[in-house]
Amino acid sequence: MSDKPILNLRPAAETRWDCAALGEVMLRLDPGDGRVRNARQFQVWEGGGEYNFARGMSKCWGKRATVATALPDSDLGWLVQDLIGQGGVDMSHVVWRQFDGLGRNTRVGLNFTERGFGVRPALGVSDRANSAASQLRPGEIDWERLFGEEGVRWFHTGGVFTALASNTAEVVLEALEVAKKHGVIVSFDQNYRASLWKDRGGLDAAQALNRKIAAMTDVMIGNDHDFVVCLGMEIDGLAKGLEPTDPANFKTLAPQAVKAFPNLKVLATTLRAVRSASVNDFGAILWADGAFYEAPMRDGLAIYDRIGGGDGFASGLAYALMENLGPQAAVDYGAAHAALAMTTPGDTSMVRLKEVEALVKGAGARVIR
Repeated sequence: MSDKPILNLRPAAETRWDCAALGEVMLRLDPGDGRVRNARQFQVWEGGGEYNFARGMSKCWGKRATVATALPDSDLGWLVQDLIGQGGVDMSHVVWRQFDGLGRNTRVGLNFTERGFGVRPALGVSDRANSAASQLRPGEIDWERLFGEEGVRWFHTGGVFTALASNTAEVVLEALEVAKKHGVIVSFDQNYRASLWKDRGGLDAAQALNRKIAAMTDVMIGNDHDFVVCLGMEIDGLAKGLEPTDPANFKTLAPQAVKAFPNLKVLATTLRAVRSASVNDFGAILWADGAFYEAPMRDGLAIYDRIGGGDGFASGLAYALMENLGPQAAVDYGAAHAALAMTTPGDTSMVRLKEVEALVKGAGARVIR
């Protein structure tokens, strides 16, 4: 355990929630080993980057978690409610929208997802227009009640929800302002998606918004490309001649980001080289307090379903920092949780703390008794 905390978190005894997450929760329709285009049945999961973080905090790390989102008051909305309930995440800050019976006014976003295999990559086919969460507007969620009256230690949101619409971006900024007012640690997963910004001003608009967010963020998660595109950092020959698992670019970008945004306390990213959909080389790196910390590179890691691995990394990192285990433990726990989360289907983690601790200590895939 570190003597000097990296982050100044509120004491657990003073808060109702260890973490809160803001984002869209979708239904994932999974054709299993088959293809979306000719499937005759799908398995249903819930998923969404920010929610996945909260669920991991609840189910793996044993923390008190709540999610802020919006859902239609319909059978599909109730299905999401049931799935979230199984994840142990509180829903008292969910906005319920009146449903018109057809889904013209509001709906649950759908994500048809193939996990891929071998030379066939993972595939996501989204059907999320007019979703309830994408229609969230400032003033609909009582942030003063959440962050002030109830109390939260850690707040997490990300770039996909932020980029859905101008109103969701406004909701994120509103939430961050109140969170910082009440001393809540903020983490943000940049997760840049060009398709979400092409009709909203492109790179210039994305960068302008993300720089506002960065100024109110404590823990920033993102790969090399995210830091360049979202925050305007610069590097000569980005990704040229470097393996995807080489941390050299991150080590160049991180000091720039901290200089531009002195409020940033932790920067982190996963490092992934895709040999095939089923085999990746996987690691992670973290910057904190002027130093870099790296998780062991897991060469030839077997992948069953890579979707949600990054969210598993973020929650493991947050847990270790919340427990004041230090930056090396943070990157180790995050990378180990991600590696384990990618061995099961669905976006969300099915991992327990003891499994993460065993992997961090070097345990292999032997039988656990």
